[in-house]
Amino acid sequence: MWDTYEVGMACAVFGVDHSDLVDPWYELWLCGPEPDASGNAAGLVLHPDHGLDAVAAADTVIVPGVPEECMDGTREVPPELTTALVRAHRAGARIASLCNGAFALAAAGLLDGRRATAHWVHVPLLAQRYPEIEVDDSVLYVEDGTVLTSAGLSAGMDLCLHLVRLDLGAHVANELARHLVMPPHRPGGQAQFVPSPMAEPRDSSLTPALQWALRRLHEPITVADLARQAGLSVRTLHRRLRDTTGSTPLQWLLTQRIARAQSLLETTRLSVEQVAQRSGLGTGNTLRYQFARHVGVSPTEHRRAFQGTR
Repeated sequence: MWDTYEVGMACAVFGVDHSDLVDPWYELWLCGPEPDASGNAAGLVLHPDHGLDAVAAADTVIVPGVPEECMDGTREVPPELTTALVRAHRAGARIASLCNGAFALAAAGLLDGRRATAHWVHVPLLAQRYPEIEVDDSVLYVEDGTVLTSAGLSAGMDLCLHLVRLDLGAHVANELARHLVMPPHRPGGQAQFVPSPMAEPRDSSLTPALQWALRRLHEPITVADLARQAGLSVRTLHRRLRDTTGSTPLQWLLTQRIARAQSLLETTRLSVEQVAQRSGLGTGNTLRYQFARHVGVSPTEHRRAFQGTR
């Protein structure tokens, strides 16, 4: 049932003795059914300290990711797990999921009527399967009362540090983050990590025109220019591009320019003004506005997330 990466994050935060920061530290139990000896896809086997009946005695319950088949409904989330989560919640425990562990909380009914998140790849499926949940794909984690959910993979560490911050204060959480060599709080949300590739049109006749535009994003490009390259009228280009990519020509151009700016911020030391010019967004102010609107962070914060402070 466990994704070892997410289990490892929880163990690093709560299972390693950090009594040098505050004493006593947390007591961590690994709870679950005895696993199949075959282990997971990597051949790893985790043997829990306790059975699922011990979950009800916890102050905080952390649920790592669930298998793919439990997300798509091919396989049911084990009823003994959902029962244990419901009992713990009724007993007053704080319940948190890492990445797609949200599907286990959803199966237990603990997210009904609540705001929640998961890995951005799977949030559409979470929303589709559990329409009672207010799914947010833009954040690193969500706290809704005593139920918390986090986005994919490393966002689980953000949530774990948030729990420490709630319990022991910002100073302890900041010092622990320093131990773990990570920022105590990352700005923005999932949007800055969601790739924005060129949508491949089902109508391949549009590809040469779109590739032409990609080579010239730094230049002024009008919809009429794009239509001329495609050998179409503006109205026909608009209809066919929307039919094949889901975007209007202007939306498509803006998405590609933001993606180009993200790449330049991640891989170069160009100034914000230079990035704006080379991506076709014009000025630094326009770049900042579009990043705040579509990415959720400033260009400087985006660069820091991928390049650090150097």
